[in-house]
Amino acid sequence: MKFIETFREGMHVSSVYLCKTKQIALTKNGKEYGSVTLQDKTGTIDAKIWELNSPGIGEFGAMDYVCVDADVTVFQNAFQLNVKRIRRADEGEYHPADYLPVTSKDIKMLVHELTQFITSIRNEPLRKLAASFFLNDPAFIKTFCGHSAAKSVHHGFVGGLLEHTVSVMKLCEYYSRQYPALNRDLLLTAAMFHDIGKTKELSAFPENDYTDEGQLIGHIMIGAQMVQERIRTIPGFPQKLETELIHCILAHHGELEYGSPKKPALIEALALNLADNTDAKLETMTEILKSAGDNDGWLGYNRFMESNLRKTTVYERG
Repeated sequence: MKFIETFREGMHVSSVYLCKTKQIALTKNGKEYGSVTLQDKTGTIDAKIWELNSPGIGEFGAMDYVCVDADVTVFQNAFQLNVKRIRRADEGEYHPADYLPVTSKDIKMLVHELTQFITSIRNEPLRKLAASFFLNDPAFIKTFCGHSAAKSVHHGFVGGLLEHTVSVMKLCEYYSRQYPALNRDLLLTAAMFHDIGKTKELSAFPENDYTDEGQLIGHIMIGAQMVQERIRTIPGFPQKLETELIHCILAHHGELEYGSPKKPALIEALALNLADNTDAKLETMTEILKSAGDNDGWLGYNRFMESNLRKTTVYERG
């Protein structure tokens, strides 16, 4: 099998991939063509089927595994497949594990780091709350560890939600050491919970797409509701502490136009917003640069980063 991350311009590909999306579009001349997104565990690639009526084009749909014959081309500084033949693959022609993007980090180690953070929380109600999700709820733990943090922008892979959460917690731990005004226990707990709503906003792999609940409510509100429901099971949980924790979750996107119901009013909410944005933006940039392969030139305008991007020049050490 030829993995997507190994594609280079001019390469001929004959392998099985997961068809993530399929659409029929029109050229400027009004001719129908197929626009398909193919995926394996190393990434995704846009593919075009210019001759839909060709004998080599079989029936298939989104979320089918498809056998593809295609040539690798470049369009707008990104690799693209020009599909010659495509059909639904038969069972036995593929191994599902090859088609799910997975974190490069050790999931067991990430879970261990998360557990260490929980045991370090001194505030008993917050520690009990965190443990109720991440130590004492096997179904939630399994879902959380297998989930992505986004559909496509950043950490859009198995284990992505866990990796992102631990990274944000590490940044918050650093902030709490540098800025004594921060309540470390509140900040770390908020970081732990800030994106748990994504376990319901996005469906499980291989779909990894928005659910009805995700489209209608969104992960910020879903996460706040999940935490509030669990707090009700902890006798004597302080009301003010609950309100401040929920505020941090609601404000973690920072701005109303970015989906936050509230702007940060607490220093912990501000710190969480900065940590979340830092990890999301740097991971997004990392994934963009990785997908560029050997291209060391300008990569074109990226709408998520709102800038024309390129890799940093590699200098020899003197």
